[in-house]
Amino acid sequence: MTQGHTITIERGDRHVKVVHDGHVLAESDRALVLRETGCPVRYYLPAEDVRLDLLTPSDTHTYCPFKGTASYWSLPDAADLVWAYPDPKPDVAEIKNHLCFYEAEVSEAEVS
Repeated sequence: MTQGHTITIERGDRHVKVVHDGHVLAESDRALVLRETGCPVRYYLPAEDVRLDLLTPSDTHTYCPFKGTASYWSLPDAADLVWAYPDPKPDVAEIKNHLCFYEAEVSEAEVS
């Protein structure tokens, strides 16, 4: 990490549901909560809890000096809505096999 930049990852204690245009794309009680300097809180959900059958892999790839190279997935009406780090940097290895959603409604409910 560079001076002043931090990333923390913790196991979430809430039920996370991701909805886009009225369709449930993911639902999990096992989300990871990633907090990164200068970024909004992000929920990374295990791939098993994501409706991968609704998503199409994208040709888009981006590089983060702190997390590594991201791959993206799209819906017909939402390009690059979902991303993941297939081979994350060692400091954030926990997010491997987890996906994160951009521009989707993420709702939380306490797990009881």
